[in-house]
Amino acid sequence: MNPFLNPIFLCRILKGHLIDVNRIWRIDINELRRYQDKAIRKIVKYAYTVPLYHKKYKECNVHPDDIRGVKDIQKLPLISKEDIRDNYPDGIVPKGYNKEQDFLLSTSGSTGKALFIYCDLYTVIRYTEGFVRVLKAYGGNWRKSKIILIIDMKPGSIEHAAFTSSISPFIKRFVPMNNLKYLHVGEKSEDLIRQINEFKPEFLGSDPPVLMKMAVLKNQGLGKDIKLNALFSAGSMLDRYTRLYVEKAFNAKILDTYGTTEAGPVAFENLDGEGYHVNSDFAYLEFLDDEQKSVPYGKTGHLAITRLYGKGTPIVRYTGLEDLVTPIEPRTINGMTTDMIKYIGGRSLELIHVPDGRMISPFHVTTIPASVMNDFNSYKIKQFQIIQHKVDKIELKVVIDENLRNIGPSVKKIIDEIKKRFKEATSEDVEIIVTEVDEIEKDVRLDLVRLIVSKVKRP
Repeated sequence: MNPFLNPIFLCRILKGHLIDVNRIWRIDINELRRYQDKAIRKIVKYAYTVPLYHKKYKECNVHPDDIRGVKDIQKLPLISKEDIRDNYPDGIVPKGYNKEQDFLLSTSGSTGKALFIYCDLYTVIRYTEGFVRVLKAYGGNWRKSKIILIIDMKPGSIEHAAFTSSISPFIKRFVPMNNLKYLHVGEKSEDLIRQINEFKPEFLGSDPPVLMKMAVLKNQGLGKDIKLNALFSAGSMLDRYTRLYVEKAFNAKILDTYGTTEAGPVAFENLDGEGYHVNSDFAYLEFLDDEQKSVPYGKTGHLAITRLYGKGTPIVRYTGLEDLVTPIEPRTINGMTTDMIKYIGGRSLELIHVPDGRMISPFHVTTIPASVMNDFNSYKIKQFQIIQHKVDKIELKVVIDENLRNIGPSVKKIIDEIKKRFKEATSEDVEIIVTEVDEIEKDVRLDLVRLIVSKVKRP
């Protein structure tokens, strides 16, 4: 049976878009914790029916009845990306589960090995509810605001499942959605900006590299009719330089969002720049040190995430994102009560190792080109990539905008300052090389340009 013909399912979806989306504007922190406790009990019971989780819980001598809520979650074992990959397909869903009715989503990590998970229709629709919530927080309306999203529309991606294969075709039967336009990230950049210019959106969303390409073309004179209220960033780490460049090009604020294929919509940046609001009713986040103990507020930890809804493959205490995140105290800002994170510091695989044994968060080096450009009031670096070849050797590849090369401070002066600040951030014993290139190649396995590439073996 088509689920959209099921009145119970339709009521559930209606509740999601009318009530659940607005939850963080209605509740206080105590109500939020009670909601999380109930959701965790439910999702752990479901996970116990899945062979991978059942086996792990048995090995740790833990039963769903032992988990009453947030305070008990550390009794459960952590689940890695390898655990899910090694138990695919039958071990990551309940026995007898009808996999044909679900979406099979894939994501490839830094190893280039595909990770597959199953998501039911409700889980995928929850992803769109996260988008509606973000839009509301930023002053938009999904039924009225003109929006363009440049997304991966290939089958198997969460964007394809959420925006083109789930609820959108159904809604279009009853509600015109001419205000919302999807473009495929694989189209030529010139074609993308032409369509943006013709559509004249109020909001534009994509991943940072695509937004950067659009900003470069805007600076070259294309897209003259584009006047945005704001831009949304998603999909990969937003470095400070990209933020400044894009905001300057479009004369609009860029607001970062954090979501994943496995865990759905996780967090979105506060309008006032005071960190990120966690979708605390969608996901429960833990921040762990190297001994798997919780770090205090203000300290960076390894992320373990629990998705609080959905069927298919459960995500409970999942560490496979390998992100470094800094939590801060929960707050009520602009009427929204949520857990908060200060910043997303990049992936643990991208840590910078220095000769004295320290490991530096990617966040502390990716901000350097931005700070130099800002201080010199020059944005002639179009793109950059940081490559750590050895513990004592770091290369910075830069692409210079030829239209700006001879305007303002010289390229040499800018590069010398970047090298100086890299040494200050890392060590005087680290050789810093800056190489001009015409183009930075994509990682063929990931189909994107990696901001940081580490060739240093992990300890």
